[in-house]
Amino acid sequence: MLELTASHIDSLAPNAAAAKNGRGLVLKNKFVKLNVSEEGDLIFGECSGSGKSNYICSVDFVTPENPVSRCNCPSRQFPCKHALGLMYAYADGLTFEKATVPEDISSKREKAEKREETKAKRESGELPPAKPKKVNKTALKKKIAQQLEALDELEKIVVSLVRGGLGTANARTVKDLNDHAKRLGSSYLTGAENELRRLALLLEQDDRESGYTYAAEQLTLLNAFIKKGRSYLQTKQEDPELAPDSESTIEEWLGHAWQLAELKEAGRVSESVELLQLAFYTYRDEARKEFVDTGFWLQLGEGKIHRTVQYRPFKAVKYMKEEDSFFSVAQISELYRYPGGMNARVRFEGMIPRQANHADYDGIRSAAAASIPDAVKAVKNQLKDPLADRAPVVLLNAARVAQTENGTFALVDEAGNTLELGDVYRLPQPTTPLLSLVDPSLLENCAVLAMFEHQMDTGKLVAQPLTLIQGERIARLLY
Repeated sequence: MLELTASHIDSLAPNAAAAKNGRGLVLKNKFVKLNVSEEGDLIFGECSGSGKSNYICSVDFVTPENPVSRCNCPSRQFPCKHALGLMYAYADGLTFEKATVPEDISSKREKAEKREETKAKRESGELPPAKPKKVNKTALKKKIAQQLEALDELEKIVVSLVRGGLGTANARTVKDLNDHAKRLGSSYLTGAENELRRLALLLEQDDRESGYTYAAEQLTLLNAFIKKGRSYLQTKQEDPELAPDSESTIEEWLGHAWQLAELKEAGRVSESVELLQLAFYTYRDEARKEFVDTGFWLQLGEGKIHRTVQYRPFKAVKYMKEEDSFFSVAQISELYRYPGGMNARVRFEGMIPRQANHADYDGIRSAAAASIPDAVKAVKNQLKDPLADRAPVVLLNAARVAQTENGTFALVDEAGNTLELGDVYRLPQPTTPLLSLVDPSLLENCAVLAMFEHQMDTGKLVAQPLTLIQGERIARLLY
């Protein structure tokens, strides 16, 4: 029997407006026909619209973790509001008449089954594997040569800024950096393109002290990339068939977009995983010219904190599904893991939600670090790598979150060790001041999800609280 909840449907919607419009269709009684298959894995129906003909829509749950929506409306959003409305109608308990699966959907199901059978046979060895794509060595060497030349030019810019001093930077400097960033993109160095553009944004900040402080860190980061990128590309130039480096982030820095098949081939896939989202936020990244939807998830049973990231270009934002907070446990058949250190990025193509239970909440406390010094040591080890994520997220157990004499907050573990809490540069909004507004009982014997950052101006390592967890209560401070 198909089970659908409003929160699950909300998570499938491409954006809040589509979800609202889908609900509106149900409230306005726009569905003139509602059907469900005998097996209960397909809902379909007709919805009246502005024209003479009804829209014919369906949602196929033959693969529960990855439902397929179909509709003959002209919308470029998937699911469209009609498919969403169909699901909301089912979740609301409206009457769905049992009916035979339409012939066109049966045909599409058969084709999908054949594709899956072929894939399974190839994986088991019954059929020979698909022919690998041939590497055009001439084209690849030409591309690498272009990347190396671009790295040399980038190095000249970095050295020039360091020698001249950031204080000499002006509007012309910013323009030159942005112009060069475009050339980096044309030379297949999109990762470096984004970071050079980020440097330009730092140099034109109104708050010069803060901008220049982090601009110095950005120059260090670019310098490290130039050295590591050049060494890696030179090795690859000698061996064009060398497999992508699946252990470090250098490929992404060089602009490589990992495909799921590549991650699977590299052994970076876990099966039958359950994730519980602990934090979610969206921010506007002017350097990338994209909105970035970011979620932090606890892998139940493993204790690892993973990160999901979705990039939505400004120009295409209305055509892409907007991620959102998720409060159920996501049951995932295959979890793909990107190269990286703490909080490595993960992706999954589909999931089945279930309600979080008592054991899941106990798992949060079990997964949290008991010792502040041990957690800080792990963070510092990551920060030693200049190309690693500069703002790792850690789950910690706290005996209490205490307010200090000067009005700031600190996390205290069972052994009495303390960790200063503060707002980090890389998050879109402050959360530490909110600690004075939450229920005081949440600040005792709790788990805290926090983002760490080495603050360049003070030289201190601080942590910004994202979420408080106590028992089955979860207070998300970031949104």
